[in-house]
Amino acid sequence: MYYVIKVIYCICFNNFCKLFLCITLTLNLSEVISLKTVMIVDDAAFMRLNLRKILKEDYEIIGEAENGREAVEKYQDLKPDIVTMDITMPEMDGLEAIKAIKDIDPAANIVVCSAMGQQKMVIEAIEAGAKDFIVKPFKNERVINAVKKIS
Repeated sequence: MYYVIKVIYCICFNNFCKLFLCITLTLNLSEVISLKTVMIVDDAAFMRLNLRKILKEDYEIIGEAENGREAVEKYQDLKPDIVTMDITMPEMDGLEAIKAIKDIDPAANIVVCSAMGQQKMVIEAIEAGAKDFIVKPFKNERVINAVKKIS
């Protein structure tokens, strides 16, 4: 996220100002303000893209994973502040990934993204250490609120 800031230095004498210097700066906001980092885990590319679009204004997306096994590996390397985790995925499902990540980092902040009708799995995910859940299809506000609540 980049912002352009214009700095204008004026010399003022008796209510008369002359433009002295104009500088344009381009700053990477994540370098100026420390944004919380997020890793998005979902086997559906469109879901990862959707979550990225929702969260990119307030969070730095540092990684994505297509399955639980990849999520665990990337978590160890990236150490994100927050993980959004799908439950139903190939190779290693979200429940197993949550358990593995919590073994690595008991303080991990994980939000589960689950389809309707998976209430039993959502309960298991919360018991495994997820801090919140979002039901798919989700509303942007619900995603933002869930992530803000645990960050």
